[in-house]
Amino acid sequence: MGMSRKTLKTTVGLIGSDVLDYTVGDDPTLDLALIDADCAGSAAHAVMLSRMPGHILSSAECRSVIRELVAVMRSARAGTFSITLADQDVHLAVERTLTEKLGDTGKKVHTFRSRNDQVAVDLRLFIREELFGLMDEAAELAGAFLAFARRHAAIPMAGRTHLQPAMPSSVGLWASAHAESLLDDLRELASVLDLNDQCPLGSAASYGVPAPIDRRLTARLLGFKRPVHNVLYANNVRGKHEARVLAACGQVMLTLARAAEDLILFTMPEFGYFQLPEDCTTGSSIMPQKRNPDVCELVRSRAARVWSRTVCAAEIARGLPSGYNRDLQDTKGELMDGLAVTRGSLRAFLPLVRGMKADPAALRKGFTPDVFATDVALEQVSAGVPFRDAYHYVKTHLDELGHRDPAEALRRKTHYGAPAGLDFAWLARELSAVRAAGKRRCRSAHAALSRLLGTRYPVV
Repeated sequence: MGMSRKTLKTTVGLIGSDVLDYTVGDDPTLDLALIDADCAGSAAHAVMLSRMPGHILSSAECRSVIRELVAVMRSARAGTFSITLADQDVHLAVERTLTEKLGDTGKKVHTFRSRNDQVAVDLRLFIREELFGLMDEAAELAGAFLAFARRHAAIPMAGRTHLQPAMPSSVGLWASAHAESLLDDLRELASVLDLNDQCPLGSAASYGVPAPIDRRLTARLLGFKRPVHNVLYANNVRGKHEARVLAACGQVMLTLARAAEDLILFTMPEFGYFQLPEDCTTGSSIMPQKRNPDVCELVRSRAARVWSRTVCAAEIARGLPSGYNRDLQDTKGELMDGLAVTRGSLRAFLPLVRGMKADPAALRKGFTPDVFATDVALEQVSAGVPFRDAYHYVKTHLDELGHRDPAEALRRKTHYGAPAGLDFAWLARELSAVRAAGKRRCRSAHAALSRLLGTRYPVV
């Protein structure tokens, strides 16, 4: 017995309900995060249309469009703007709203545009805003690691390789290593922000339009450095760009995962090197004594999650021919989840680092005599013994290694970047410079959008 097939009327025609449900997917939910970006892109496009020969939109019509777009943004903030199944996505939901409010004027706004360049510019604006926040949060966590390193710069800590005791080290070296890793991650994020700073608006369906549109104007109005030059590439880079952003997030998560694994190990009673703040741990439903490092454990798993999103976005893009393909819709959720997980992980890790404590006595217990074996061999080298001879002598006389003072061993490591040669001031300056540059770029972008919309951005 055949099933009746329902159809729904949409802005772009009649579509079978099952097909519509399948092709729309999660867009009505995901696209709620793109409302500000879509409205800003439409405002820039409206201004451009009003300045073209023939004035497709009059100045008055342009002002009314921007006024209604700001109203949509405020409605979204209040939770009263919805994207329906028939809308399919944020672009058609905003267009429907403009048409309901402004009639024919609302119908003009899509002139010379495709949803392809709309979603591309929406994602660039969304990514820009997310990167501003992510970079600030990463810099704050790096600063917390650096502050911990400075407070405990001279506290000895056995350095390990293969998890086995290796050579004398310090808490300052351990903590500032994670700070410097985040600094490199911030530099990579800044590079991705640079690549993101190109506007795809005006590329339309990948092949431009037969009209003298001003893509440099819309890029400038939205606070981008420049347009993406080639209109086909503006859409071809979809998927690849999302994977690039996610890979930078993945680097942050790798830093966090390694720090998390260290803390899981070094807070075990068998080590007891560090103690996590109580409000950053969780308990057991049956064992009253438990204080579990759940944040650290989840950071490990969520690092894998972010990297899986990266691979998924890249794999979707890998198999596509030039021009827009609907497969790219599925990179949106990967991007949004990866950014959200990375930012959430940074925010959860911050109070943990700020509140953790070091136990100098427990740290000193990690110094068995063999930790000093390499130092003893190098002392013999300083006395004129060839290194390999000294190496083999110490290797065969480990039982002769006596107790040494870990603090004295650290004081002798004065070269650049060693436990007694750490340049905390340099690290602090670099972090401050990267963070300040990000904040300047954020202020500049927000100022451009404020001028475009005629009200302070973010709109409240």
